[in-house]
Amino acid sequence: MESPAILAEGLVKHFGSVHALDGVDLAVPTGTVLGLLGPNGAGKTTAVRILTTILRPDGGRATILGRDVVEDADWVRMRIGLAGQYAAVDENLTGRENLRLVGKLTHMPRAAIRPRADELIERFDLADAADRPAKTYSGGMRRRLDLAAALVHRPPVLFLDEPTTGLDPSGRNDLWGVIEELVADGTTLLLTTQYLEEADRLADRIAVVDHGHVIAEGTAAELKASIGTTIIRVEIDPEDADTAKHVLAEVGPVQLSDDHRVLEVKVTDSGRSLLDVVRRIDGASIVPNAASVREPSLDDVFLTLTGHTADDQEEQP
Repeated sequence: MESPAILAEGLVKHFGSVHALDGVDLAVPTGTVLGLLGPNGAGKTTAVRILTTILRPDGGRATILGRDVVEDADWVRMRIGLAGQYAAVDENLTGRENLRLVGKLTHMPRAAIRPRADELIERFDLADAADRPAKTYSGGMRRRLDLAAALVHRPPVLFLDEPTTGLDPSGRNDLWGVIEELVADGTTLLLTTQYLEEADRLADRIAVVDHGHVIAEGTAAELKASIGTTIIRVEIDPEDADTAKHVLAEVGPVQLSDDHRVLEVKVTDSGRSLLDVVRRIDGASIVPNAASVREPSLDDVFLTLTGHTADDQEEQP
């Protein structure tokens, strides 16, 4: 049986009293995408830094393509690409010069560097700006250039650490399209993200990380199914929130939004329960502004698993 392209077993990393990783296990088969999903501070970036040889683990082990990231660090570095949430490009060099520099640093054959840089300039839609300094690029262009730089030496394994953080929806969608093309070409990818939609769209499997632990793993469908519920969403006026929450608590667990305008009730029988919700709201003389039924999202999964949303913690190292 072929070993995973990316493997972590019992990874531990402490920064003083902070347990950034506390026994993390991960396995990414060749040619697949693992989404590492969690809030700031969950340990995602620390895991990537260990897997890409930037940090040494305090415990456990990790391999890339079967080779140990500590004992064979130089070998591993030549076979991975890394693009992070902050574009790692030289602002004073042009886009084309940045890519050529990476080719030299990764010891590509001299004759192959210029054609490869030109190929990536075209692929990432940077031709019009290729000979301008990177400091003149927009955020989305810099992110595309950073991803192109990670691919210059054709790495079979790619790490993307929150690559679309800070991009507008259009820039995010553009980058998602590029990532999907890479995956279609057979690249093995580990993607860290706080965006649940991003993990849902791009990842074959998702590992949910919180406080240095993997707390759940599966496909997006499996994780959603693990909640085992349908969600009835009721929009109300804030002054009716407490009464509505009280009368609906007998239907199922109720989540009230911070602005007291939306209640979500988790149920197992959507049709019967929707009728029950309507009857109870009407019986309390409350007129809802809207009501709908939806399937659980990854946001719901994360909230159920961790007790908090994916954006309410501060980053750890």
